[in-house]
Amino acid sequence: MHNHSHTHSHKIELTVEGMHCASCANTVTKFLESKELQNISVDFAASRVSFELEQEAHLPEIKAGIRRLGYSVSDPVANQQSRPKISPLEIKFLLSVAFTLPLLAHMFLSFHLLHDPAFQLALTIPVYLIGLMHFGRSALGSLRAGLPNMDVLIFVGSSAAFGYSIAGYILELGPNYLFFETAASIITLVLLGNVLEHRALKQTTTAIEELHRLKPLSARRIISTPSGDTVEEVSTEQLKVGDTILVNSGDRTAADGEIIWGELALDESMISGESLPCERAIGSKIVSGTLALSGSAKVRVTAIGEDTVLAHIIAMVQGAQAAKPSIQAIGDRVSAVFVPVVCLISVATFLLCFYLFGISFQQSMLNAVAVLVVACPCAMGLATPTAVVVAIGRAAKAGILIKGGKTLELLAKIKRIVFDKTGTLTNGAFELKALTPLGVTYEEAASIILGLEQHSSHPIAKSLLKQLARVAPALELREVKETKGMGIEGKDHKGARLLLGSASLVQQFTNDLSHHIYLARDHKIIATIDLKDELRPETKTAIDWLKRHKLEPVLLSGDSKEKCDEVAQQLGIDTVYSKQLPHQKLEYISSLSRDGGVAFVGDGINDAPALALATVGISLSDATQVALQSAQVVLLKGSIAQLPEAILIAERGLRTIKQNLFWAFFYNILMIPLAACGYLSPMLAAFAMAFSD
Repeated sequence: MHNHSHTHSHKIELTVEGMHCASCANTVTKFLESKELQNISVDFAASRVSFELEQEAHLPEIKAGIRRLGYSVSDPVANQQSRPKISPLEIKFLLSVAFTLPLLAHMFLSFHLLHDPAFQLALTIPVYLIGLMHFGRSALGSLRAGLPNMDVLIFVGSSAAFGYSIAGYILELGPNYLFFETAASIITLVLLGNVLEHRALKQTTTAIEELHRLKPLSARRIISTPSGDTVEEVSTEQLKVGDTILVNSGDRTAADGEIIWGELALDESMISGESLPCERAIGSKIVSGTLALSGSAKVRVTAIGEDTVLAHIIAMVQGAQAAKPSIQAIGDRVSAVFVPVVCLISVATFLLCFYLFGISFQQSMLNAVAVLVVACPCAMGLATPTAVVVAIGRAAKAGILIKGGKTLELLAKIKRIVFDKTGTLTNGAFELKALTPLGVTYEEAASIILGLEQHSSHPIAKSLLKQLARVAPALELREVKETKGMGIEGKDHKGARLLLGSASLVQQFTNDLSHHIYLARDHKIIATIDLKDELRPETKTAIDWLKRHKLEPVLLSGDSKEKCDEVAQQLGIDTVYSKQLPHQKLEYISSLSRDGGVAFVGDGINDAPALALATVGISLSDATQVALQSAQVVLLKGSIAQLPEAILIAERGLRTIKQNLFWAFFYNILMIPLAACGYLSPMLAAFAMAFSD
C-alpha cells in the first residue's frame, strides 16, 4: 500500500470487486463521503477505490462498510497483468446464457420437457442465484445505505417475475402464470449490458495501463569498488536516491536522474509527445520510462517510485479520470430521485391496469415488471464517465494532460485565454542584445551581474550566465536575495548595495526606462542590459485559431509597455496588460474568473499561483513538478501549438456527454409509458435496456 504522509493523511488504494455500473460507484462514493474522507476516487471499470485517511486505525471499519454494501475488498494487486483474460462478469453472463436459452426455446419448440414447469424452475434457479449475487447484494447494500441504486430496479423486477411464477407453479395455475423465462432473461440481458459496458470501459482505461507499461522492472546498478566498477541487475524497487545506474541503447530509464557520464539520444515521446530523439549529455536531467535510442550513460538517481515524473503523470491521469464534471452531478442527482419514482410508477401501473382497466392480473404484473426493468438508467450513469475517460485518454496520447472531467467541462466553456508573455508566447531564450556599462568597465559589470545571477533560477538569469561566463569570473557577494518579479540584490566585500532588476526597481533614480535590466550600485546605475526574445514559431498559428473560434486572447506580462505592444501587434492580440507585478496579475485573473471563466497559459514556476487561480490553468511544462501540480492542463510538448487540440478534445468530450445524457433521458421518457401500457414485455424491456447502454 502506498502511504504518503502529507500532514499525516495517508493515501489508501483498495481493489473493490463487484461494482459493475456507475450507480454502484456512486453508492460507494456516497458511503466514503459520509465518513468524511478526502480526495475520494472510485473507478468501477478498474475496480479501484482510493481516498485519503487521517488515521489508519479507521481502515478496517471502512473496509467493513464497503463489504456491507455488498462488494468484496482487497489490497491492490501490484501486478495488474496477472488478471484473468475473462472477467468474473463475463463468466456470470455465459452461465446465465447457458440456462436461459433452453428456457426461451420452449416458445419455439414443442418438446414436452421444455414445457415442464419443474424443469423450467430448475433452469431458472441458477440464473436467479447469479442475479441475487450480482444485483441483489448491491441493491440491498444501497438500500441499507439509503441510496437506492439502479440494481434495486433490476432486482425487484426479476424477483417479482420469479416469485410470481413460483406461486403459479405451487398453486398449479397453469402455463399462463409461469414466466420463469422472463425472470431469467431479465438477468441475462442486463448482464449482457454490463459486459458490453465493461468492454467499452476496458478499452478506455488503457491510457493508464500503457503508462504503467513504461515503468521498467529492473535496472543495472553500478557498484564502485577500489578495483573498479561492477554492474549488478536489481529490481527497480531496490533503487535508492543517489545510486548510479547504467543506461544503454534500447533500455528504458528506471528512475528520474541526471547524467554524470556519457550521452544518450532519448525518445521522450511519452512525456512530451515529441517524437524526435532528444540529445542528452552530462548534467542533463532524464525522466524514468524514456527510451534510449542510442548511446550509453551513467545516471545518478534523483527520484524513485512515487516521486518520479512518470508516477506523477500516472497519478494525474488516474485522478483525472475519477474527478467528476458538474454535469455528471446532474446525472447522479437524477439517479437518486429516479429509483423511488420508478418504483412508484411500477406500483401505479399494476394498480391502474388491474383495478381500473380490468386487465388480467398476469398482464398487469408483466407491465409493472417491464416498467421496472426498462427504466434502469445505466445509460444515464454511464453517459459521463465513458465520455470523460475517452477524452482524457485521447488527450494523454497526444501529450496533453487534462486533470479530470471537471476541467474538461470548464475548458470547453472558456471564452478568454490569458497568456504570460515570456517563455509562453516567446521562447524565453533571451539573447543578450547589448550590455552598456556606465562608469565601470565591461568586465566589471559582467562580473557583478554573474555574481548576482548565479543565485537565480529565472530563465533570463540562466541565459545571461551562459553568455557572460566567457567575459569575466563571477564576483563573490554576500546577503544575496531575490524578489520574484522584481530583481535580485546583494552586497559586495566593501558593503556596497548592488541591485539588478527591471525598470520598476530603479525608477526613483533614473528617467531612462527603455532598457530591460538595470544594474545599480548604491542607488546609482552602473550598467544597462538590452535583451531580445524571439517569438515561438508556432505562436501565431495558435492565436489565429483561437480568434477564429471566438476565443479572446489576452496578453498579461510584467514587461514594459513597448515590448508587450510589439509582441501583441505581431500576433494580433488586442487586449494587453503590461508592467504587471505578480500580485497584480493575480488580482486581474481572479476578477476575470469571477466574470465567466478564464484560462491562464504560463510556463510554470513563477506562474504557479496564477495557474492555480484561473478557472483553468494551462502550463507549458518542461514537466516541472510545480507546474504539474498547479495547472489543470499540461501541454507536455511545451508549446502553444497543442492548445487548439486540447480545446477541441474538451469541446468534443462535453458535446458527447450532453448527447449521451439527452439520449438516456429521452430513452427513459419514451420507454416507461410504452412499458406501462403493455407494449413492451419485460424481456423486450431488458433487451432495450441492455442496448440503451
